[in-house]
Amino acid sequence: MENLQLADAIARKGKLKQPGVIEHDRNREGNIQKLHEMLKDKTYQTSEYTTFTIFEPKERLIFRLPYFPDRITHHAVMNVLEPIFVSVFTADTYSCIKGKGIHAAANAVKRALKDVPGTQYCLKLDIRKFYPNVDHETLKQLLRRKFKDNDLLWLLDEIIDSTEGLPIGNYLSQYFANFYLSYFDHWIKEDLRVKYYFRYADDLVILSDSKPKPYLHQLLAEIRTYLNSRLKLTVKGNYQVFPVDSRGIDFVGYVFRHTHVLLRKSIKQNFARMLKTRRNGQSIASYNGWAAHCNSKNLMKKLLA
Repeated sequence: MENLQLADAIARKGKLKQPGVIEHDRNREGNIQKLHEMLKDKTYQTSEYTTFTIFEPKERLIFRLPYFPDRITHHAVMNVLEPIFVSVFTADTYSCIKGKGIHAAANAVKRALKDVPGTQYCLKLDIRKFYPNVDHETLKQLLRRKFKDNDLLWLLDEIIDSTEGLPIGNYLSQYFANFYLSYFDHWIKEDLRVKYYFRYADDLVILSDSKPKPYLHQLLAEIRTYLNSRLKLTVKGNYQVFPVDSRGIDFVGYVFRHTHVLLRKSIKQNFARMLKTRRNGQSIASYNGWAAHCNSKNLMKKLLA
């Protein structure tokens, strides 16, 4: 009960005016007691999803669950499992982890690029439709390598099987996604001994001092085999192997070179459109945050003039 009450308190932060929270608060104590009984009796079932589509930064189908009982349940699970999940992740995993994120990934790449001889070439790839293609049985087997509590595994199985793949928008999905690739990350770092490796969700960057053909293409072949045979995933066909100095590394919203870092073109364009239409100051502040982490003095001077 204490964990469910804590989960409710965390899940409602900043959402007090949402209809789901208002409805839940009409019988808050009774709802939490009911959820407690459903979990103990294993009668809990994931509610029906509603979906909507977003188009920025790319078109994606977003899944949404009601506040009660599902979002409270997900927060209750993560109150316990988050530190365990994070302990499995390598230091090179950056998405959806407290204390990490886009700017931590950007700073790590910038530090790596100071090793100019060691970061001459780049392998950049991403996984084809990663979230929709996560295999449920494989994910369950991986979870059973880490967790042995049958009651917990029953609940995780119920949530996993509530829809195909991993639903983008679920609080638990972002941790399941990182966990699904965590043993792959360890294989890259510990078995293949890749020094410069960075992963943000399903976007991967590997840097090397070797010329592309003898090393990075071989590495790509091994990655393809691992992802396909062990995780039932495929590498998207737009992978790139290239000298860093020839084009820069387009990753987490920036384009990285050895000498400087610029904003990705699409983010610059969105920033310019926002200034033109004079949208709210909070959005402009978010773009200022993006610009603060790269060489953007001339860009900001031009856009804000």
